[in-house]
Amino acid sequence: MTRWLGHDEQIAALIEASATTRLHHGWIFAGPRGLGKAGIAYDFARRLLVSGAGRPVPSDRLAPDPTDPAMRLFDGGAHPDFMRLERLERDSKTDSGALARNITVDQVRSLSRLLHSAPSMGSRRVVLIDSADDLEAGAANALLKSLEEPPTGAIFLLVAHRPGRLLPTIRSRCRVMRFAPLDDASMAQALATALPEVPEPERAALAASAEGSPGQAIVNRDLDLPGLERALDAIAQGGRGGEGARAGLMSALSGVAARPRLEAFVDLVPRYIARRLRGAPAPSLGPGIAAYEEAQRLGAGAVTPLQLEPGALVYTLCETVARVGR
Repeated sequence: MTRWLGHDEQIAALIEASATTRLHHGWIFAGPRGLGKAGIAYDFARRLLVSGAGRPVPSDRLAPDPTDPAMRLFDGGAHPDFMRLERLERDSKTDSGALARNITVDQVRSLSRLLHSAPSMGSRRVVLIDSADDLEAGAANALLKSLEEPPTGAIFLLVAHRPGRLLPTIRSRCRVMRFAPLDDASMAQALATALPEVPEPERAALAASAEGSPGQAIVNRDLDLPGLERALDAIAQGGRGGEGARAGLMSALSGVAARPRLEAFVDLVPRYIARRLRGAPAPSLGPGIAAYEEAQRLGAGAVTPLQLEPGALVYTLCETVARVGR
């Protein structure tokens, strides 16, 4: 049915919903990073725009025929009834290529051009936000106003890796489509397709490190997450090896060029702590859970790599791992 492995149920529900005359105006695509949520949301947006223009769409797959004129406009970034919001690149010579910390209120306000005018090529306008987790407070409140009183034919698609971070009032006005991690067979198939040049044992190791997320497995390979995990093992074990691993991480993850790997490290630490807590004796669970919650807080936006100096952030996260080891 779909090129998106492991999500046939969600794809079928979206295809069915797109054919109704009472389509919900707000959707949250919720689940861990790297499952294909954004790609599915893009295909759903394409389908909504083509069907909204009165042209037929396939019933056995989500995306419309690639030769449809709306598809060419969409893929070229020129469809007049579609807008996408995402973090923009920072306007800084010293931080070239780095993304802004949030999607800003001004970006959300820029939607007024689309929302306050009639659709140009059909009956629908589509807004896709990737990801809604990145909305700053003012942007979230501005979006809420549009969700509370949506213009006729306006559809909002929100990709959310951590839906719990969204305003409850935003969640309550959207239909939540949940995406679960892939099973082992789907992971193996996805990585065989995405990384055919990688030996099968290495793909298996990547799959094991990614907890059902093909996108995360690919990121792990590109950013050498196995190397980061080995350093965390040394820190958890303590001693001079741990001290050296901590210093090595602070040095390796502090430069501007290391920003993607730093962000991956911030996401990795809570997962690493959770794995170490599995099967741990009851007396150690209290401190371990506290360390996990601290690492989650650091990684979930209460403190981010752009709000705390990278070396200090790495040191703090390493300390949470050291506490679990102790």
